Amino acid sequence: MNQSVDSFQDGPQSQPQDPTTQDTIKGSKGNAKDRPPEDDRAHNYGHLIQWFRQATPYINQHRDKTFVIMLSGEAVEHDNVINIVHDIALLNSLGIRIVLVHGIRPQLNAKLKRLGIKSQFVNDLRVSDRSVLEASIESCSLARSLLEKRLSMGLPNSPMHGAKVKVASGNVITAKPAGIIDGTDLKHTGLVRKIDAAAINTLLDLDNVVLLSPLGYSPTGETFSLSYEHVASEIATALNADKLIAFSNSDGIFDHSGRLHREIRPSEAKQYLAKKQEHDEFWRSTNAAINAVENGVPRAHIMNYTTDGALLQELFTVDGTGTLILSATFEITRQANREDVPAIIDIISPLEKQGILLRRDRDKLENEINHFTVIEREGLIIAIAALYPYPDDNVGEIACIATHPDYRNHSRGAQLLKHIERDARRQNLHSVFVLTTQTSHWFIENSFTEGDLSCLPGKKQSLYNFHRNSKVLQKKL
Repeated sequence: MNQSVDSFQDGPQSQPQDPTTQDTIKGSKGNAKDRPPEDDRAHNYGHLIQWFRQATPYINQHRDKTFVIMLSGEAVEHDNVINIVHDIALLNSLGIRIVLVHGIRPQLNAKLKRLGIKSQFVNDLRVSDRSVLEASIESCSLARSLLEKRLSMGLPNSPMHGAKVKVASGNVITAKPAGIIDGTDLKHTGLVRKIDAAAINTLLDLDNVVLLSPLGYSPTGETFSLSYEHVASEIATALNADKLIAFSNSDGIFDHSGRLHREIRPSEAKQYLAKKQEHDEFWRSTNAAINAVENGVPRAHIMNYTTDGALLQELFTVDGTGTLILSATFEITRQANREDVPAIIDIISPLEKQGILLRRDRDKLENEINHFTVIEREGLIIAIAALYPYPDDNVGEIACIATHPDYRNHSRGAQLLKHIERDARRQNLHSVFVLTTQTSHWFIENSFTEGDLSCLPGKKQSLYNFHRNSKVLQKKL
């Protein structure tokens, strides 16, 4: 629904632009003959500036947050891993605390095949005898060395050229044997027993990217081969991480019609996995993400390791690129406070310039801030509305319902309307009214009826703007 009124505005959602086009790069560094025409360069730079401005709130939100990133063995082998490493380095430079956990499944499979060793699995866990354990240790060493080299080489021919990324690790995973399952001893296959969160945080405090392999050690000195998905989930939980990010071979979770779920609850994700017969790479990554969220990690992201820039798009744009699994809504509806005034002004100013909303005096707005309700999404104010009570008449005026342009067409106007109506009932108001020039149908769809000036409180009647000729709509509570 595309709405615009003096008290309501909820139009189409804008799409963030991708600034990383080849023309933009050539326009800044290429030879003159390779550069696009001046108009095209200005257009590309315009997209870059727009994207950067849209990303700025996310940059501020993510600073000093802890992200645990799962990089499967398949991802480590893929050509796009160098771009993923560049993006991880960029996150590190923005002050994000990163723990990178890598897998080794394809590397280990290849090594065991060369050795002529056939693996046995029980409940998706590989039985690890001494030879399999040794192959696992060697595979971890190779994968780890590759990632360390790419993180530490200064990232040549990339936007992060010259960046110094410190990589660190440590013996932070205490493991225990997985034991005997269905009569089969899994031997050196283990499970996470304890994570030394304090040691990891110490390394993160020194601005290191903490790189961990799927190996654990017992207090008696035994070494165990672990599932990297299990390791990542346990580390994210132990660190109280802000996000778990899983790179897999799929863009995310799709519904029955083939549409990508942008956001999904753990229970819904479980239903999806229950329908999959094969416990493949994507199944295991998604299951780890679900476990992390169910154990207190607020959000887990699933994205495709073959997509260049997937990590940045997921973290710094409105829609992202993958599937977000979240434990509870990360949008909260609350009463506004004085600190919200600048954000409210940012939302209503364009509507005032268009004549959709009447301009509000800024000092008066600050004094009336207790009448406003906001929807906050990860620290951003994305929708607002106000309720002005007239207690002597037992009625309330609903005003200034507006949504940030990046978050329209998602029923937030209706959500705020319901919230304000509940608030009006708590104040013992018998009805509410709204003045609108363009969205009377929307309010009628939400059970408002047309009225006239006599429906308004006396104070409001004396202030009615006959030039705007707004319709009067009312609703009994």
